[in-house]
Amino acid sequence: MIVPPPPHDRKSGRLPRFKLFSPILAGATLKERLIGCIGALIGICVTGLVCGFVFGDDPQLPLIVAPIGASAVLLFAVPASPLAQPWSIIGGNTISALIGVSVTYVVADQMLAIGLAVALAILAMSLTRSLHPPGGAAALTAVIGGAAVARSGFWFPFIPVAINSLILVGLGMVFHRLARRQYPHRPGIAPVNTHATADPPPALRVGFNSEDIDSAIARLNETLDVSREDIDALLREVELQALIRQRGELTCADIMSRDVVTVPGDTTPDHARYLLLKHDIRTLPVLDENEKLQGTVGLRELAGKEPGSKLPISAAATARPSDPAIGLLPRLTDGATHAVVILDDDGKVVGIISQTDLLATLAKSLSHNGLSEIMQGNGQGI
Repeated sequence: MIVPPPPHDRKSGRLPRFKLFSPILAGATLKERLIGCIGALIGICVTGLVCGFVFGDDPQLPLIVAPIGASAVLLFAVPASPLAQPWSIIGGNTISALIGVSVTYVVADQMLAIGLAVALAILAMSLTRSLHPPGGAAALTAVIGGAAVARSGFWFPFIPVAINSLILVGLGMVFHRLARRQYPHRPGIAPVNTHATADPPPALRVGFNSEDIDSAIARLNETLDVSREDIDALLREVELQALIRQRGELTCADIMSRDVVTVPGDTTPDHARYLLLKHDIRTLPVLDENEKLQGTVGLRELAGKEPGSKLPISAAATARPSDPAIGLLPRLTDGATHAVVILDDDGKVVGIISQTDLLATLAKSLSHNGLSEIMQGNGQGI
């Protein structure tokens, strides 16, 4: 048999190197997996130590149950999974163990009992929105766990299963925070109309929408281990990254207004309103005594403010001069942000980009493809 040579790398012309670590999950880098290993080591060891300290060394009482090991895999290796969230771990394990114990009291035949326990656990977890794969193992353990589990009876789902799960989740929260990872996972927030009208938000008026996502999932005929909100956020980020790749040659420094009108934090609302109207702009960066950005103020914040009242400062949308200008598109089309403040490495204001600036840039970019140039930027303002 003739074995064909491995394909060459098209860019370098060299043979591709063998990859020792080839993750099957998106984002599962070797670094992330090593962090997961350390988390599981700490989580399981500390859970066992705490339970041993609390419950003592009673040989008849299981201090930690095997399904907790599977829970640790999800909690530390794929913390963004809907199956790895706190309620899924705590509720899924506890409810499933309770189902397993209940089945042992009703069904005498063990072969039938193990099947019913797992099947009913899946149903119960689905109904309580706590689906957690190790829950099936918890239900199975309740049926075939031996004399110690049988002696525990209806205490088993709570001691040790619920206690193990609570300790593991608490450790997971602390560990992920120290590792600067988000847990519990917060799903992507769908765009909303900030103007309280019946129109869909700008991001949903073109391109795909939630119905398209549901239709695509239905056509795949698969249950995906990711929420609809995360799919929506991922696809919108893919759209943005593709746009940056295609039209990301312009940076914020190329299009920003540099003569920025700013105010100090002790400015009165009346003076801020005067500057906004005088320069026909919508946003004023507010600086502290060190000339660092405190936030922004606009006519919306100033509405109804009495003379002599404190300046209402809102959080500012910011970017760096080297950032791709097209990357500001989601923020400047969210219906709430009118301008993005550009900061240097020292946190000083060096420019500002308004909706008009970005719109003019897009118009000029399109004109290179045969469309006429339809507008020009007019600075900090509209």
